[in-house]
Amino acid sequence: MAILGTVLHLSPVVFATSTSRPFLPNQTHRTKPTTNSLSSPITSLKKCKTIDELKLFHHSLAKQGLDNDVSAITKLVARSCELGTRESLTFARQLFDISYGSRYMYNSLIRGYASSGLCEEALLLFLRMMIDGVSPDKYTFPFGLSACAKSRTIRDGVQIHGLIVRMDYAKDLFVQNSLVHFYAECGDLVCARKVFDGMPQRNVVSWTSMICGYARRGFAEEALFEQYGARNLDLCNAMASNYVRQGLTKEALDVLSLMMDSGVRPDRISMLSAISSCSQLKNVLRGKSCHGYVLRNGFESWDNVSNALIDMYMKCRKQDTAVKIVDRMMNKTVVTWNSIIAGYIENGMFEEAIEVFRSMQSEEGVDADGVTMMSIASACGHLGALDLAKWIYYYVEKNKIQLDVKLGTTLVDMFSRCGDPETALSIFDGLANRDVSAWTAAIRAMAMSGNAERAIGLFDEMIEQGLKPDGVVFVGALTACSHGGLVQQGKEIFESMEKVHGVSPEEVHYGCMVDLLGRAGLLEEALQLIKSMPLEPNDVIWNSLLAACRVQGNVEMAAYAAGKIRVLAPKRTGSYVLLSNVYASAGRWNDVAKVRLSMKEKGLRKPPGTSLIEIQGKTHEFTSGDESHPEMPKIEAMLDEVSRELGHVPDLSSVLMDVDEQEKRFMLSRHSEKLAMAFGLISTNKGTRIRIVKNLRVCSDCHSFAKSASKVYNREIVLRDNNRFHFISQGKCSCNDFWIRTPKLSNLKMRRSEPMNLFNKPNGGLSIGKKPSPSLISASTSEELESSDARGFIVTSLCMIPDEK
Repeated sequence: MAILGTVLHLSPVVFATSTSRPFLPNQTHRTKPTTNSLSSPITSLKKCKTIDELKLFHHSLAKQGLDNDVSAITKLVARSCELGTRESLTFARQLFDISYGSRYMYNSLIRGYASSGLCEEALLLFLRMMIDGVSPDKYTFPFGLSACAKSRTIRDGVQIHGLIVRMDYAKDLFVQNSLVHFYAECGDLVCARKVFDGMPQRNVVSWTSMICGYARRGFAEEALFEQYGARNLDLCNAMASNYVRQGLTKEALDVLSLMMDSGVRPDRISMLSAISSCSQLKNVLRGKSCHGYVLRNGFESWDNVSNALIDMYMKCRKQDTAVKIVDRMMNKTVVTWNSIIAGYIENGMFEEAIEVFRSMQSEEGVDADGVTMMSIASACGHLGALDLAKWIYYYVEKNKIQLDVKLGTTLVDMFSRCGDPETALSIFDGLANRDVSAWTAAIRAMAMSGNAERAIGLFDEMIEQGLKPDGVVFVGALTACSHGGLVQQGKEIFESMEKVHGVSPEEVHYGCMVDLLGRAGLLEEALQLIKSMPLEPNDVIWNSLLAACRVQGNVEMAAYAAGKIRVLAPKRTGSYVLLSNVYASAGRWNDVAKVRLSMKEKGLRKPPGTSLIEIQGKTHEFTSGDESHPEMPKIEAMLDEVSRELGHVPDLSSVLMDVDEQEKRFMLSRHSEKLAMAFGLISTNKGTRIRIVKNLRVCSDCHSFAKSASKVYNREIVLRDNNRFHFISQGKCSCNDFWIRTPKLSNLKMRRSEPMNLFNKPNGGLSIGKKPSPSLISASTSEELESSDARGFIVTSLCMIPDEK
């Protein structure tokens, strides 16, 4: 039912010309203070940037006896609405409800609600304004129409249109543009065009609203327009830039082509839209054409044009060209540096991004801003460099860079990825405004550190504070349950998604549940969940089941899941690796050989295990089996000391190869995380915490090795693999060994002699061959076979999804 359905049937008093509500008997008379008494607090109000500062300002008004002053409260309500957070709007509404609501107050609140997407609240307040006898003006109507456009409530918008006509605001250009925008957004292009055609004068906003309405609904000819538009440079530029903002990049380039065909010479503003379009499309050929036009017309001297070219080349993975443009620039702005840094990060070149930031520090007159620090914090998080993370946080505080919710969330994520959940949570607690993304980052920080109960506690606290959870935060909560083995809580959260919160589960959520159930040994329940999905399960979900089959030792179900993956994603390396892992654990060496040969035939190859350790600000990288490090003799001596003298017994079941025990021991001793740990022990002082970042999952033997070393040498060891963090101290790990389980040998032995249908052979059987030579599967250590038996770290928005390796 339309919220404003009764507005047109209200009594004539609604359309009176009064600008404020009538005086009510229970309202006290308020004396307007002198100008001098208000000048100081009103001036300080402009500096309030958080809800806490606004509340302090209100408290200071009360102390001065100004809390009943209409002018001061009106400005306070307006400023609260400008912040646009749920907390600030709630505070503004509280002030409004106890004050003498003027038209300006109504307009501020309606605009604030509409801008924040709280469209129903905006329209209800619009209705209350009418009932209270406060007449809307030429600002009220556009704010109300904006709420209708965002919520696509066309009936309410039509009611407002009727009021506009009745109250004689239909000739106001601002109101007319809002009507065109409203009808176009709601898809009623006929009504939009009627309003547009009836306008005695139009500006760029009028044309842009009408043209974008046509373009978004596939009426390209109508959009690329109009005889007037083709000859008007300003209109073409406004239209092209609007297209870029809307993500309609192809249409933006079409505008450029139309300009050229119509004899209109594009200027630097035109080229900004064109280059941005090429950037979003990653169309380097079209981008080079734009670059040539820029050079021919002398536009390269404009900083924003050069910055756009830099961004375009970085997104198209042409870093060298982008760097050449930077080197030629006489005036490098912070935007210039941000474009280079962001480009390196987008391409996974995190160390290069940090080097650019260091170069930026030597540039005079250029100071890093919040955007810079968000990018650098993201790069640092991927590298897992805690010392650098601490320096970044110090830099933000020292240079008084505003810690808004976006930067704060990035810092929370950075510290959680660097293995410092305490600092991550401390930053989160200090944020003045926390949105769902901030809560998600905090929940993920606790989940990755093994504190599942705290993660779920944060999730519950977020719900209690009235924030609406989205799909991303549910991934974080379900991941926490999976990491902590909280099966029942995970089921309850999953069930509440649609029933309580109206969030439809997607593939990633089903993947989390399959992972949770599978890790808990409930493979049949996990399989039934997959079969009951309302959407077709993807290869990621089947891979989660396959990973669980590896842990539980269920060969048949592993083969079944692998067969599904083979159809959906034939080039997914991780599934072949996992299946080979299952067969090797069961001693099925013929099957291992077939899987490995199949990988070879398809040209599939998995990267080797690598581990990073930071010593005195320098990052050292170790690769499994590599002995090229200059300190290798000392590393070998430390490995021997831990193995022989300190009683570490290698877990030979971690070597999934048919070789003798001596060979297995040697292979285990050359796992990348062991090499990094040994190097850390010989290169740092006693008591220093050792931090290692690994690209694959840590194997059970390396996990046991780390626990032994932590106890004997009294060291804290932090291992970050592609699943989570392992905080190891005094022989114990934060994961409680939950993620370091070897397959259930009883299951493997029970099923060992049963036939399997690995690759859907026509005869349904297996071909029996000779036992493979060690060289054939020489890379098949457990470290290299665990690449997708996990959940990986993902940047996007900042959530965790099942590993795609």
